[in-house]
Amino acid sequence: MFAVIKTGGRQYRVVPDDVLEIGKIAGEVGTIVQLGEVLVVGGDTPVLGAPTVAGASVAAEVLDHKRGPKVIAFKKRRRKNSRRKRGYRDEITVLRVTEILTDNAKPSIGPRPKREKVAAPAAKDD
Repeated sequence: MFAVIKTGGRQYRVVPDDVLEIGKIAGEVGTIVQLGEVLVVGGDTPVLGAPTVAGASVAAEVLDHKRGPKVIAFKKRRRKNSRRKRGYRDEITVLRVTEILTDNAKPSIGPRPKREKVAAPAAKDD
């Protein structure tokens, strides 16, 4: 089963366990958020929305908030001694899709537990 969602002016085709980077949305790291603008729910019998599918949503776990790559806008007017340099970085939220919901269902899968770091065993002296 897959879904096409719209968020931040962009469309994404998602399946459960997909990890995607979208424009920043509200939500603490480790919580489940619901994305409500579902355009298509696919599978054996695809459902197309007009413009969205009624009662459908996508549940996703917030993995991280970060900043995207640096974009530099440099403008120069030749022979005029005029230069402008401006940098910009997008705010990004990293999500893992947990499930695709229909019929106004609530998310049933909670956030995954954090994996604990295992310390390396100490070397033994003979």
